[in-house]
Amino acid sequence: MQDYLTIVFRTIFLYALILVIFRVMGKREIGELSVLDLVVFIMIGEMAVVAIDQPHSHLLHAVIPMVLLMLIQIILAIISLKSKKFRNLVDGQPSIIINKGKIDESAMRKQRYNFDDLMTQLREKNIRSIADVEFAILESSGSLSVIQKIKSEGDESHPGDITVPLILDGNIEEENLKRINKTNLWLRQELKKKGYRDIKKISFCSFENGKFFIDLQDE
Repeated sequence: MQDYLTIVFRTIFLYALILVIFRVMGKREIGELSVLDLVVFIMIGEMAVVAIDQPHSHLLHAVIPMVLLMLIQIILAIISLKSKKFRNLVDGQPSIIINKGKIDESAMRKQRYNFDDLMTQLREKNIRSIADVEFAILESSGSLSVIQKIKSEGDESHPGDITVPLILDGNIEEENLKRINKTNLWLRQELKKKGYRDIKKISFCSFENGKFFIDLQDE
């Protein structure tokens, strides 16, 4: 009888503890979990199961590692927030699968992403034909973001632009500059014309339809 009461107590206690841990680590949708998030969540869940399944083991043997994992996750999240290189290493980068109506097979190969995957995710978004897609971006979470072609009255599609980040956390995105056929020098000159001389002070900068969107750090 005592074992049953112990199991009940541990179940309630660990349930509350896991809720607190997940709350402290921050709110994220399941589809947005990074590899680190997923590993930590699985490990914490396994530790809770073992602690409940072994009522004679000391509860602290499960609680201490769970709290330690929470602290590690918070530290890594802070590092990820401050370092784009670390964020890219952990989360990966979005890949443009369809660019201005054309499929990028090399990007698909790099992501080990096949046409069955593409068609499945397009159907999930109620898109019947690839011909209707202007841009399709495979996000780091694995979800597919789709921008459809703009239809005119004659039902003809016209190419549009996509928001391309040129500066993230004070660092110039050289690959994205190449995508829009621009150079590092061009970007710096354009920013100087607008009064932005210190790249490091810019948290986000994008270029779309011939216009810049610029956001300074902590402003």
